[in-house]
Amino acid sequence: MASPLVFITGASSGIGQALALRFHRAGYRLALVARRTDAIKIWSDAHGISADSYEIYSADVAVTDSIVAAGEACLARQGVPDVVIANAGISVGIDTAVRDDIDVMARTFAINNIGVAATFHPFVTAMAQRGSGTLVGIGSVAGIRGLPGHGAYCASKAAVISYCESLRGEMRPHGVRVVTLSPGYIDTPLTQQNRYRMPFLMQPDDFADRAFRAIAGGVSYRVIPWQMGVVAKVLRLLPNAVFDKLLAGRPRKRRQHE
Repeated sequence: MASPLVFITGASSGIGQALALRFHRAGYRLALVARRTDAIKIWSDAHGISADSYEIYSADVAVTDSIVAAGEACLARQGVPDVVIANAGISVGIDTAVRDDIDVMARTFAINNIGVAATFHPFVTAMAQRGSGTLVGIGSVAGIRGLPGHGAYCASKAAVISYCESLRGEMRPHGVRVVTLSPGYIDTPLTQQNRYRMPFLMQPDDFADRAFRAIAGGVSYRVIPWQMGVVAKVLRLLPNAVFDKLLAGRPRKRRQHE
């Protein structure tokens, strides 16, 4: 029997690469998707990953036809994945008073939300027909409560959480699991430019190990690390007046070009 297969978007850096390495070490074949495919090749060579254990697919998750084509190519070359991880995402601050930032918000949703659904789309029918498979959406603790200056990112990740919850109910009768993982602060290019304190900051490899165990363990939703889950729940329960006072003066997330 062929080794199990995992399909991962955003595999050129950060969490995507860490997840790819963790699944590779667990014996999975890899289907790796990114715009910067050269970065994947450099990474795979550096880790001694043999060329026959992975395929690279060039795609822009912001363009529906592009990511759907990558999924269809994976089906044709490697077969139906056992796990699909919609990891690709962007995080950038916005100011609603700035016209250009509305376009930034639209692109954030194109990647973080439409991109997740488009990543899953090529596989849902094949997985349902097979009666097995796991679809993994990467949310964020930022999707649990809105943070000043993070409007686009927080809203997009809240939508990922709700979308995956909806999809979970749709796919359950077909034997296909849907998992939502909500990372806290992970030390990746997305967070390294943040200008505020990031409690419980994790290294990508640590996140990937916990994520792998959560996916394999059959959970439907998990915040990683768990401490950030506790913080997020407390923030969710705070009255608005207390929450607003607590966040007053907090530095905003960097906007595009800052």
